[in-house]
Amino acid sequence: MHNIVISDTSCLIIFNKIGQLEILQKVYDNVITTPEVAEEFSEILPDWIIIKEVQDKKYQEFLETQIDYGEASAIALAKEIDNSLLLLDDLKARKLAGKLNLRFTGTLGVITKAKQIGVISAVRPIIDSLLLTDFRISENVIEELLKLNNENT
Repeated sequence: MHNIVISDTSCLIIFNKIGQLEILQKVYDNVITTPEVAEEFSEILPDWIIIKEVQDKKYQEFLETQIDYGEASAIALAKEIDNSLLLLDDLKARKLAGKLNLRFTGTLGVITKAKQIGVISAVRPIIDSLLLTDFRISENVIEELLKLNNENT
């Protein structure tokens, strides 16, 4: 397991919207984020999420020319912390993280991990909650996720 997980805003917002933010705490021991992400989240973060400033601001500013500032700060912080895992949902940010050889997952990956380690008993109720928000997920992805988690309909 990764020692440090760095979350972008999207994962925090979506888990908060469905009332399941604690899944992050139960799946990953150490969750950190940046002041920029905390600002985008715009609510008080639970005390188990540590806010850490990026040291190399010039690198962060460079990344901001390609992606939004919250994602740029999360990626810049991941470059500074060895063996970290990024939580990113945005496709452009995920592609950039991949090019930078960073390890990442997203909301659906967290849900799958939560099921695998017994934090949740079923993926379907979480997916149903996600569908009631503005989280975009295709029917094909839902089917694959359910199949992966042995919850075929």
